[in-house]
Amino acid sequence: MGNTWLVVGLGNPGPRYAATRHNIGQFVVDELAARHGAGFKAHKANARVAETWLRPGGPKLILAKPNSFMNVSGGPVAGLAAYYDIGVERVIVVHDELDIDFDSLRLKAGGGHGGHNGVRDIAKALGTPDFTRVRVGIGRPPGRQDPADWVLSEFGPSERPTLPILVGDAADAVEQIIDQGLVAAQQRHHAPKP
Repeated sequence: MGNTWLVVGLGNPGPRYAATRHNIGQFVVDELAARHGAGFKAHKANARVAETWLRPGGPKLILAKPNSFMNVSGGPVAGLAAYYDIGVERVIVVHDELDIDFDSLRLKAGGGHGGHNGVRDIAKALGTPDFTRVRVGIGRPPGRQDPADWVLSEFGPSERPTLPILVGDAADAVEQIIDQGLVAAQQRHHAPKP
């Protein structure tokens, strides 16, 4: 399984949360599955999984959406990494990020969790924070709205036209990390938009 990658899209399960900001990681994994014609199936690690390849003969992709709530994502992620024998250096977690403006991405490997409970739980379950993160900006809430309410709200009318582009950019970033490495992906996706 030397060139197999686990790509996890974080979110909360069920229709109540399906379209919320907190689930943008799952939007990205859905986009990757659609690009490669892969369907999700139930997995014993308490996740839905789609297996595909970046290209014929290329790296294998295990696309995953935990069935658990966001704050306890670690169990499914660690279970999948163990099942597929994937080292932490080939785990990519895609998640929402309050501290990044909407329509921006930040890519990094390791580091702190920045208050993101899903990322915190994954680091704890894997025994290391040294996985790669594709951090998809959702911005801070306007006014005095509680961030906890903001992440569980749906994208607004002004955001919806841009959302598919943002999701596509994040899916591109995942593919580029796997294909060309993190630094090349950072150079492309951290550049200011024209």
